[in-house]
Parts: sequence; structure tokens; C-alpha cells
Amino acid sequence: MHFSSEKRLDGDVVEREFTLGEIPGILWTPAALSPAALSPAALSPDAVPAPLILIGHPPLGLGRMYPRLAGRARHYVAEYGFAAATIELPGCGVRPRWAAAEQARAGLRRAMESGGAVGGEIIDALILPLVDRAVPEWRAALDELLSLPGIGGPVGYEGGVISIGVRLAVVEPRIVAAGLFAGSLVPAAVFEEARRVTIPLHVLLQWDDEGNDRQAALDLFDAFGSREKTLHANLGGHTGVPQFELDTGARFFARHLNADRAESGTTSAKP
Repeated sequence: MHFSSEKRLDGDVVEREFTLGEIPGILWTPAALSPAALSPAALSPDAVPAPLILIGHPPLGLGRMYPRLAGRARHYVAEYGFAAATIELPGCGVRPRWAAAEQARAGLRRAMESGGAVGGEIIDALILPLVDRAVPEWRAALDELLSLPGIGGPVGYEGGVISIGVRLAVVEPRIVAAGLFAGSLVPAAVFEEARRVTIPLHVLLQWDDEGNDRQAALDLFDAFGSREKTLHANLGGHTGVPQFELDTGARFFARHLNADRAESGTTSAKP
């Protein structure tokens, strides 16, 4: 992991851009975990490691998604003392495209323009290769992030593409809670994976999302095997998530990430 830039944001938040091989990413930490502190020599032995939230996003590129990602990250860091990080998805932003993904996107556009239903073959071709590529990259980034002094977990995942979140919840034991955003197409195979998810879940659904199959989102929520799962449905389109949901989601993570910290004798920034 190579850090290429650093800046101090309002609310005692430090933002650092990094690359992991060819993968761009951004890390946000409390100012107490400044770059100088992120070294074994400088970090106090009494410092409490920060839990980490991985922030997922649609395949639109980090540049386009930055305002929304940074807003969520700054809230988690400034108000709750977490660290937060995101990485660019495969085939998006500045990363190389791959032909199969471009063909799948073209097929989706044609289906939507024709007004017909989006078939399972199109959904599978669009989503499953992205999940297969993105999840190992998220896990590699998690390895590097948790190796940094001052960031010790536990780990939460939030955001979309929801199928990526489902796969991570199944295969990554370091993730102990997930906040998932309904609103992306879901392959049939992901419904089967969802039955294997057991961690606590907080799912957001925009009831009038013009690009979302509402019933599929409800069916996916029903499929999750978690004993603790909450669905928050709000009126409005895809980008109309109410502002209060940001703090609702943060409190969900505070309950679960700080519960793990309490077991090891550390304390939380907020209840």
C-alpha cells in the first residue's frame, strides 16, 4: 500500500489517498491517528485501535462518488472515532475496462431503453464477474489496512453494490456487521449466498427507486440468514435517502463494532 497524498479535513479528520497495486483508494482516520502516528514508533502503547468501516459504492468511479463517500466517512470518523476506507471497483474510474463488462452494460442499457424486463442472463453477466473480481480486492485492501498501527478492527462494511456486500459477509470473517444499500440488480445465485449470511444487517431501501426491483430487494432481505436484520424503507428515488439515515447507520455500527471492543476492554466514542 502506497500513500500518495494527505490532507486535513474539518472535524479532525485526515484523508489520505493510496494505491494498492493498480487499485486506487482513500483512507479517512481521526487526526489522533495522523500519518505521523501511523507508525509503530510514534503510536502510544495506550492508544485504542480504531474500528474500520469499508465503504462500498456503485460502479461509477471514485471521482464521481467522492462527495457522497467522503460525507459518510467524515461522519463516521469525526462523530464516532472510526477509521473508514474505500477502493475503486474493477473496470471503473481510472482503472482499465474489460470487454465482458462493457458488453454487459450495453446489454443492460438496451433492455432498459426498450422498456422490457432485465433478464437473468444480463444481470448475471453484469454483476457476478464484478463480484468475483471486487471481493478479493476488498480482502487484500483489508489485509493492508488492518496492518496499519492504530487501526485494529473490528470491521464493518456498508454501501453497494449489494451483491458485493453479500459475498463479503459470507467469506470475510473479519467483517462483523454490514449496512447494505438495496438498489442494484441481484443475480439469482446471490439469493442463495444470502442464506449463508449470519452477521447483523442494516438494510436501506428507497421505496420509489426507479432503477430497483423493489420486490427483489424485499425477497433478498427475507433470504438473509441473520438472526438480527433490520430493513429501513423510505419514500423517494435512488438518491433520496434521508439525511437522518446516515446517523442511524452509524449507530448501528457503533453498537456492533464497539461491542466487540468492549469485550477486549476498550471503550467507544459514542454509545
